[in-house]
Amino acid sequence: MEGDNAQAARIVLPQDLGGAHTLIAELVQQIESRDQQIDSKQQQLDSKQQQIERLEHMLHLLRRHVFGRRSEKAAPVVAEQGVLPFAAAAGEVAPAANDESSAATPIEVRSHKRKPHPGRKPLPADLPVEIVEILPADVDLICKGCEQQKVRIGADTTQTLDYRPASFFIREYVRPKYACPSCQQGVMQGLLPARPIEKGRPEPGVLAHVVDSKYGYHLPLYRVVQIFAQHGIEVSRGLLSQWNGAVADLLTPLAQAVHRQVLQSRWIQSDDTRVQVQEAERVYRNGHIWVYRGELGDQVYDFDWLRNKASPSRMLAGYRGYLQVDAAPAFDDIFASNAQIIEVGCWAHARRYFKDAELTAPTEAKQMVLWIGELYGLEKYARENALSEAQRLELRQQQARPILKRIGKRLEELRAQALPKSPLGEAVTYALNQWTALNRYTEHGALEIDNNGAERALKPIVIGRKNWMFIGSEAAAKRTAVLLTLVNTCKAHQLNVFEYLRDVIERVSTHPMSRIDELTPREWRRLRQPSTAAAA
Repeated sequence: MEGDNAQAARIVLPQDLGGAHTLIAELVQQIESRDQQIDSKQQQLDSKQQQIERLEHMLHLLRRHVFGRRSEKAAPVVAEQGVLPFAAAAGEVAPAANDESSAATPIEVRSHKRKPHPGRKPLPADLPVEIVEILPADVDLICKGCEQQKVRIGADTTQTLDYRPASFFIREYVRPKYACPSCQQGVMQGLLPARPIEKGRPEPGVLAHVVDSKYGYHLPLYRVVQIFAQHGIEVSRGLLSQWNGAVADLLTPLAQAVHRQVLQSRWIQSDDTRVQVQEAERVYRNGHIWVYRGELGDQVYDFDWLRNKASPSRMLAGYRGYLQVDAAPAFDDIFASNAQIIEVGCWAHARRYFKDAELTAPTEAKQMVLWIGELYGLEKYARENALSEAQRLELRQQQARPILKRIGKRLEELRAQALPKSPLGEAVTYALNQWTALNRYTEHGALEIDNNGAERALKPIVIGRKNWMFIGSEAAAKRTAVLLTLVNTCKAHQLNVFEYLRDVIERVSTHPMSRIDELTPREWRRLRQPSTAAAA
């Protein structure tokens, strides 16, 4: 049998060895081609799998955005849950991983005990008081024992809160005419005061009410029309829009003065948000409203169609100081072309990336969120204890820098482990690309740890666009920026927006331009309420 098999094998082998080599080469080529096809299919599967993971991650973020908790704070550590492998037990100090020089901060354990209710807050002392005296019946004022008249020995006071609807009223200017009875020459008559709108009926109070309703309370104009109608006054949305535009044109010098005040700040925070602007009938285009928030709370807004360097270049021309932003590409040219503007990063954005990555990399992402929470814990301590700039700087240098060193070391480790396109990889990439800017807040006690101040300044626009939906034109968008500047700067300085607008609308036409800064919200507050401003 063995001989037969050998004979059969000898029959299969070709007589020409060159043909065997050709056959083997073809087989090898086919195998390599199949391997390449398998590798290609595997790459496609890997790409599809990554795409599925990204879509699942996006779906998770969308669900959390719509239905879930919006806060980015870390969940409280509870003793029954145990501790994570990277955190110390309650009451112990968590050591820094492989870093003996860094002083770790113990993780705060929050209790869920309810705080005692502080009681009712007193009603404002400046509200008018309407006294209602309630007397007993006459028969009860006679003593039943001796039938003598009872005398008053005291009183109990109970305060309640009531409301009387606001009311419109007509202001009628009467200008008597005077003339000489003998020669009937030289007729004299008093001049009308300057009016906010030439030949218009609205007084400063009405204009202030309309502006405050839309930009202070986010009411669309059709609701303001309904409020007017309840008082028997018929106006149209178009007329109210014209009034807002007239006020914006009148107060543009004030917005420019606020802009100059912002440029005098040691640091500025900036961000932008999208708005829809009508270009033609039923044609809408996305534009952007930018905010620039100064150190003392002054806020100036600007409109631009594009989210590029145009608005920052225009609004920050001549500025020298710190600029805190969220790594938007629009600011790259600003920092590259102007060495006098120093970039400061935003830890809230860095934390947000890691918070979003908790679904796919829970251990690594939650660790970073907790460590970033330690940085915020130091800022909370400084805020609650009213530390000075020098004390805040010392606190950051001594306690925040070791935490930052630990975070930086861990980021380098994660960069080698995480996939670049994964949520964790994107979070690590953002933090490392912004690392110098993220550490810069520790260089100055006046700087903030994040850019949340600018985001809060944009919140009124986000709320407003849900109500008034869009802006009517490019010119209206620029006027909107003027009114937002004054209304929100008033709120930042705890001013009554209506009272401020009514006063400046009445005075701005006759106020000297050389002293226009006196009418900005900050100076108006200082001049009107010096004691309050000094205390603040």
